[in-house]
Amino acid sequence: MTVAVETGLWQLDPARTSVVIRHKTMWGLVTVKGVFAAVAGEGEVRSDGTAHGTVTLDVASLDTKNGKRDKHLRSADLFDAERHPTITFAVDDAVVAQDDTVAVTGQLTVRGVTRPQPVVARVTAASAEDVTLVAEFTVDRDQFDMGWNQMGMLRGLTTVVSTLVFTRVKG
Repeated sequence: MTVAVETGLWQLDPARTSVVIRHKTMWGLVTVKGVFAAVAGEGEVRSDGTAHGTVTLDVASLDTKNGKRDKHLRSADLFDAERHPTITFAVDDAVVAQDDTVAVTGQLTVRGVTRPQPVVARVTAASAEDVTLVAEFTVDRDQFDMGWNQMGMLRGLTTVVSTLVFTRVKG
């Protein structure tokens, strides 16, 4: 399925969007999964087929189904939600290939630290009214000053899995 996404402005549909993180803890024996309940975003598809935009996550909306752990994740030890309430992925460019993969170049900002973050997404559905992008990538939390690691319990990279649904903005 080679898709052509309509040019113009697009808005993220938070009701049909999910952003999940997974990280191994307890010395790699347990995988903790968290969901960001509050996600916002927008983008623009240019006439040459490239795109740019922003996806923003509300750090306080992260839910791992464990209140004590969630409170710690929001603390200054890790996400520092009080000083840095959002995580932002600013897409500089996104280009759809013939196989419906999307090469995304952008900047990820966590805890006020911005780093380049390449992502390969896949268009799983597209119409004149909406488009769905699915991506899975890893982030090294140490690069974002999130090095807290009591007794070496946290190891490896954090995996981010997202399904982003954008709807066309009526102009």
